[in-house]
Amino acid sequence: MGEAGLNLAGRRCTAGARLLTADEVAALQPDLPNWRIGEGRELSKTFLFPDFRGALAFVNRAGAIAENEGHHPDLALSWGRVDVKISSHDAGGLTENDFILAAKIDGTYSSS
Repeated sequence: MGEAGLNLAGRRCTAGARLLTADEVAALQPDLPNWRIGEGRELSKTFLFPDFRGALAFVNRAGAIAENEGHHPDLALSWGRVDVKISSHDAGGLTENDFILAAKIDGTYSSS
């Protein structure tokens, strides 16, 4: 796991992150309010906006974060809505990287 006392958004994604145990996922979940865990294999959340322009700007910010972290979510853009799904496909489920990316995406939504 990451450095003790450092919040998720302050951490960096790392190559080769290991699959988290169910207990580790449960311990991290409270740090990401309103994110859903699908079958222990992915994080998902819907972000709402007043218009298409706001949703598109959010997708662009989330994409820049993903590129910077080297960890890429599935982003589905529609009018006033962005659906985000995050999983570490190479690990076969959730890693700490998924939680880090979700926290950073939450941060860019909060700042919009």
